[in-house]
Amino acid sequence: MAVVLDFEKPIVEIEKKIDELKKVSEESGLNLDSQIKDFEEKAQYKKKELYSNLKPSQKLQIARHPERPKFLDYINLICDEFIELHGDREGMDDRAIIGGIAKIAGKPVMIIGIQKGRNTKENLEYNFGMPQPQGYRKALRLFNHANKFNLPIVTLIDTPGAYPGIKAEETGQGVAIAVNLREMAKLNVPIISIITGEGCSGGALGLAVANRVMMLEHAYYTVISPEGCASILWRDAAKFADAAEALKITSKDLLEFDIIDEEIPEPLGGAHTDYVTVSNNMKSSILNAMEELSKKSSEELRNERYDKFRKMGRFVEA
Repeated sequence: MAVVLDFEKPIVEIEKKIDELKKVSEESGLNLDSQIKDFEEKAQYKKKELYSNLKPSQKLQIARHPERPKFLDYINLICDEFIELHGDREGMDDRAIIGGIAKIAGKPVMIIGIQKGRNTKENLEYNFGMPQPQGYRKALRLFNHANKFNLPIVTLIDTPGAYPGIKAEETGQGVAIAVNLREMAKLNVPIISIITGEGCSGGALGLAVANRVMMLEHAYYTVISPEGCASILWRDAAKFADAAEALKITSKDLLEFDIIDEEIPEPLGGAHTDYVTVSNNMKSSILNAMEELSKKSSEELRNERYDKFRKMGRFVEA
């Protein structure tokens, strides 16, 4: 059964009415095409109106939708070929981060992403999309591999944050992320990052020091989850909607602040309603960015990346 978000319920009620009219028409032989068409137009209008005026807290719900496409879904729909590369070369292989060599429209790339599960079994395998230190070290190994063989790097990010467990801290979670930030800044190849769902804190940034940072329309990108922010500021996680508004987590806000470079449109209703369309939109954006960045020298790529992140957070006092 499809998951219905709270704010979608008025549309669902109209769609139920449409189904009822179709059933009555079929069983009774009455011609109700005109009434059905009216309700379908009403539902479409309501949906367009709703999704063009979403609050940050509503976008948050869409970004976390359990039926939203996962990294491996995008691999299957965007890549012509994909060969997964395992392990951090220190004896560990974090399944939350998956990566390997791929071809997109015939062009070779190194593609790395954070995978979530669809059910309890998968979420345990992928640790609910929360990478551990060995995951970031695996990503770093693949970054260096791409750098050696002059492959553009594409990262797809969907994480509530790096795993905060004791074992992760004992094995160097903060260090692993920090090293990735430093080393990504020095790579000689183009880097393209897309926030596809959740983009939380250093767990996301550890794969996102890129020349081009993009977001899907209903994804979010933030230094802390709205619930975490509300718990700290107001000692009440239930005030997450206020925190989501204050944090400026949406693609439109982050475009305005020059944190990201592009908003990638989603199908009406969110990425979970049409995997193919959203994947095609992402593929087009990736190829356009690759074409643009391929004209830059290694030095230009490094300098552009450095300047991009150094200017974040600048402000002018009134």
